Amino acid sequence: MKVVIIGGSGLIGKKLSTLLQQAGHTVTSASPSSGVNSVTGEGLDQALAGARVVVDVSNSPSFEDEAVMRFFQASTQNLLTAAAKAGVQHYVALSVVGAERVPASGYFRAKIAQESLIKNAKVPYTIVRATQFFEFLMSIAHGSTVGETVRLSSALIQPIAAADVAAALAEVVGQEPLNGTCDVAGPEAVPLDDLIRRVLKANKDPREVVTDADALYFGTRLDDKSLIPDGAARTGKTSLENWLAFSSSPAKA
Repeated sequence: MKVVIIGGSGLIGKKLSTLLQQAGHTVTSASPSSGVNSVTGEGLDQALAGARVVVDVSNSPSFEDEAVMRFFQASTQNLLTAAAKAGVQHYVALSVVGAERVPASGYFRAKIAQESLIKNAKVPYTIVRATQFFEFLMSIAHGSTVGETVRLSSALIQPIAAADVAAALAEVVGQEPLNGTCDVAGPEAVPLDDLIRRVLKANKDPREVVTDADALYFGTRLDDKSLIPDGAARTGKTSLENWLAFSSSPAKA
């Protein structure tokens, strides 16, 4: 069947495209670089023609509060309109575990707005909520660094390899729409401060991690329930240690 991946040139999109092609699907990778712009609607009707499944793994180029909200609202509305017009039978979107529990984050508010549009549309859907990717852990460290000190809370986090997220999405593509959400997370829930210490050590990064219960995570305060699944979740197979051992460049997103 034909599957269109919106954001197909990105981290998850490339991995998902490979998995779906290996499974025998016809895959169209759609992104601005291929002439498809979900924010303006350019090229959407042509890209989605004949598609049975659309997978949205796109992301905003800016994480500024207003910009990210504009991106997800415009992009999602255009995609849903084009999907309905094309007769798409399954709309799959990637979101974030705990988005509704971190309302102080503009990015998470935008993801909730995206989810709301999908739930209120008429296209059958599945929303796959993932925890933070291993590939982004160094970005978390950078965002919490002042000088040579990384200040982080000890709230639990359950990160996952991008390859495992792509595998979960590929599995969902082959299933009937849930018309609901499912969570996917890494195999281990660990305190955020300890996790970043392990990542910095593996990268031979000399920065010191200081535990601070009041430290903000991209502008918001965390607790042990903020970023981990609340209930059952699909679990990725890749541990942090294995990912660090086999990743050619663990510091890169």
